[in-house]
Order: sequence, then structure tokens, then C-alpha cells
Amino acid sequence: MQALVRSLSEDRAHPQVDWRGAERHLEDVSRFYVGRGWEPAWSRDGQPTAQARDVLDELRAVANKGLDPANYAGLRLTYLLIDLMTNPSAEPEDWALWDVAVSASVARYLSDLHFGRIDPAQVGMGLRIDRSGFDVAGNLAVVAGSGNSRLTITEVEPNFRTYENLKRVLARYRALSVEPGLGVLPPLPAELKSLKPGDAWSGTTALRRLLVALGDLEPSAPQATGTYDESLAAGVRAFQSRHGLAADGAIGPGTFKALTTPLAARARQIELSLERWRWVPQQLSTPPIVVNIPQFTLYAFQDTTDDVSRMLTMDVVVGSAYREQLTPVFAADMSYLVFSPYWDVPRSIATREILPKARRNHSWLARNGYEIVRGYGDRAPRLKVNAASLSAVASGTARIRQKPGPKNSLGRVKFMLPNPYNVYLHDTPADALCARARRDFSHGCVRLADPAALAGHVLRDDPSWTPERIEASMSGTAPETVRLARPIRVYFVYATALASNDKAYFFEDIYGHDALLDVALRQDPR
Repeated sequence: MQALVRSLSEDRAHPQVDWRGAERHLEDVSRFYVGRGWEPAWSRDGQPTAQARDVLDELRAVANKGLDPANYAGLRLTYLLIDLMTNPSAEPEDWALWDVAVSASVARYLSDLHFGRIDPAQVGMGLRIDRSGFDVAGNLAVVAGSGNSRLTITEVEPNFRTYENLKRVLARYRALSVEPGLGVLPPLPAELKSLKPGDAWSGTTALRRLLVALGDLEPSAPQATGTYDESLAAGVRAFQSRHGLAADGAIGPGTFKALTTPLAARARQIELSLERWRWVPQQLSTPPIVVNIPQFTLYAFQDTTDDVSRMLTMDVVVGSAYREQLTPVFAADMSYLVFSPYWDVPRSIATREILPKARRNHSWLARNGYEIVRGYGDRAPRLKVNAASLSAVASGTARIRQKPGPKNSLGRVKFMLPNPYNVYLHDTPADALCARARRDFSHGCVRLADPAALAGHVLRDDPSWTPERIEASMSGTAPETVRLARPIRVYFVYATALASNDKAYFFEDIYGHDALLDVALRQDPR
């Protein structure tokens, strides 16, 4: 028996062992059986173990965790087991074959739950996954010997509260997605730009049913009468606030599109967000800062738990939805901040946007706080603005920077996290943009609605940095660099679905990253 199990685990070409997508776990499965002295793991004397029954139940239900059941063969392995148990002529070789097939599927499942199915780099993300700290073979052995294998499997999943919340709302949205007609609304009246309270509309009954099902309207709310009334508008406002829309209660094209998005598509958004949470390290060494790009929101953790009620949360502006201006998905360490900074204008912006204005009128630079310098660093010598210096900027031998002050595009403070994308967090004089519902207006960096609060957060361990001192430094006339005693990990993530308790929040796929990830996940594992 041992020799047969060994040959099957090492021969992935066997027609009944489904290694598709699990090829990288061949060595894990072999090490698992080495640790068992090549004894079968999932059967004894022609009967499946209790752990085998548990893992088959788990593999058949992987859709509850946003994974595709076809990738883990739970149903197929169950049918094979039934055949073995009802076939009096089943040979030890048949049981050995089934045993290795179960191990291959469970190994893949454990890895996918812990790290995600897709390497972020495969879909253009800058996150890097360290696989060295998770022993697939060791965890496979723990599951095979556990008194509660399904509970043991959950322990390899991300331990973030929002991840657990997403699994709960996924079950709810999957159930809602099969309710006939839910979310099907008639067109808005053609003569109206948007539907407002008091307007007649034939879709009020269907709208009320949808809002109640989603939890945005109490079941005790008045029945619909054919008029879009204030009760329905209150439910729409709650819906809008969960979908990143201006919560004005009016149903315009954007709100109507969100209301009529199929609930199966919302469930898919949740599945994609679950995949992305698996890319984040489970053990955080320091309280991080997280920027969720499509939500236009920053979260600064007080500790390494993810209790939103204890976080500093603020609106942000991210890169506009043009390929050269997207805010990238990556992680880096914030190591210092600069109060009253210069803005070193990127050459692409200088040549494309600033030089044409300066050539038309040389005084434009001074009026807007810009100067031309040669060399690097805050002490670089200034040049007179003339045709020669402007040509030097165009050729790259000089650069344009903006002086500290109220017109500075970085505002009064910038938070630096060295990275290959040259992306950082900063204040902005255009703070009115932070009041908009959709906030993708920058060239890639992230603008903050409350930079003083973030400065207080990152400097909170130094009592000398009082709010008054921070304000004074932000109002200075020369740059002041402050090194952090301990770097802070900053994650730029892209989740178009989040959950708090049993409430789901959805955001527009502004960069098309969801569509790309969806295609990658649906590809045949062969």
C-alpha cells in the first residue's frame, strides 16, 4: 500500500488524480505522505475517516468562501467515494488513488484560502506574497488528524474582521440573486432627468421590495402607491450611502444603474474582494495604514486589529482613471514626513502641463509659486526664468519645483514612503475635491482630506508633537523633515466590496481591476 500511495503522489499524470491547478503542490503532497510513512490519510479498512467526510463537506461548499467548487473536485471525490464503498471488488489500489486525489485537492484549497488563487503580479498588482511562512504539507497533516477538520481549515484563512463579514454578506447576496425579479425595475420616466419625491413612477412596488430585501428600508415602511414618496427616498439614500453615491435620495442615471445591477454581479464583487484580502499578510507587525482606492478612503489603524470604530478614517482623492495616472496597488513603508514641502514637479507634468504656460508668459511661474532649479535637494540653486532655463527643463537638465505656501500642490505636508511608483500621501489646496462622491482626480498620489489628523496619528508616540506644533510646522515657510521612529506599512488596496457586520458596501470599478481579476480567476486551471 505504501509503495502504491508513493507512486501515485509522485506520478501526477495518472488519469484519475486531478492535479489541474495543484501542480505546485506536488511536493507538498509528497512531503505530507513522507511524514506519515506513506500510510493513507483519509481511509481505514475500506471506510473514510471522519476527517475525510469533513473535508469533502468543505470542498463541496467552497462557494461560500468565494471560490469555484470545480477547482477542488469535492463533488467528484464524493462520487468516487460512494463508488468505492458500494463496490465489493474495490482494490487497495483504488482506495490509494482516491486518498492521493483528496490530498491534492485539500492542499490546493488550503493554499488558495491562505494566499489567494491568483498571484497579484499576474493581474498587474504591485503586492508581493511571501509564501515561505506557510507550510502546506504541515497544515495538511493537521487537517488530516484534527478532531474538527472544517474548523481547522478556517484557521488558515485571513483573520480580518472584514473578511469574515464579507463571507456572511456573500451568503446573503447569493441567496438574493436567485429570487425571481428582485432588482428588475422599469425605466425611469423619459421626461425626467432624475426621480424625486412626489414623482409618479410604475416601479415603486418593485423598488420597495428591493430596498427591503437589501436592508435599506424597514419592512414596516408604507406600501408603495405608484408615487415615489419620502419613505422610498429615505431607503434610496441609505442605498446610495452604501454604494459610494451622493446620498441625495434622487434616482438619476448613476443611482438607477446601481439599483439595477444584478445581485449576482454584487456577489461576484464580494468574491473578488475575498480573493484580494487573501493577498494581505495575516500577521501585521505594526498598525498599518490602508488606502482603499475605489472607496476613496484611508484607514489608519490604532493597533493590528481591524476594528473600524478605533481607526482614523478619512476621505482621499486618488489617481484619475487614465492609465498613466492610476494609483497603483502596492505596499511600502512610510519612513518620514515633510512639513511645508517643496513640490518637485514630475518631468511628465512639467513638460506637458507647465512649460506651455510658462513659455507663453514667463511670469506665470512666479505668480503660481514655481521656480526653476538645477540639481537635486531642497538647496538646489535657482535659475532665472528665461528661454534657456525653460529649455533646460525640457531637456531634463533643470527641474521645476513649487515653493511652500498656500498654492503648493502638495499642500502643507507630505508623507513619504519610498517606492518605485513615486506615489505618496499629501495635503492639497484643492480640498473641495474631497467633498465629491467620486474622487479620482490626482496624477497618482493620494490627497488627504485631513492631513493634520494623519500627522498626529503617525507622530502619536512622540508627545512633543502636539496639535499646535503640527499646525505651526504645516504653516512654515521652509521644508521641515521629520523621521518616524518606526516605519509604518502602507497598503494601497483595491476592494470594490466591503462589509461591516451584516451590511455590504459597494464601489465602482473605476480602474477596471475587477474585470481583469474576474477573467484571471475564470481561466481553466489547465
